[in-house]
Amino acid sequence: MAGELILIVEDNEKNRKLERDILQFHGYRTVEAETGEDGVTLAQASPPALILMDIQLPGMSGIDALRVLRADERTRGIPVIAVTASAMTQDRQKIMSAGFDGYQANPIDLNQFVAALRAMLARPPPGRPACTP
Repeated sequence: MAGELILIVEDNEKNRKLERDILQFHGYRTVEAETGEDGVTLAQASPPALILMDIQLPGMSGIDALRVLRADERTRGIPVIAVTASAMTQDRQKIMSAGFDGYQANPIDLNQFVAALRAMLARPPPGRPACTP
């Protein structure tokens, strides 16, 4: 379902613009941060439906920002997808074992990116059973 608010935490202006343009084209609302600290602050102030988090950020890394989000009851249930150029198998394993809900390699594959977002947003919130017809 389009219209949900998605937080983009990305320090690279071109990557942030690409993600924003794709999301807005598909009807999502976006808010953006360039640092992990700013991303955490925005998520706590107005929790989004989903967070796209770069791993290599100035200051607080994406993994450290995720730890802060998971420790806060206001943000712990927000799905967070890592979007990063770290595409080696061991990097992906490290990122997923840190607690991310998904992983997208940069440069992003448009169709795979949108499909992953839709699938993540369609999941029931933690602690709620899935709806059955």
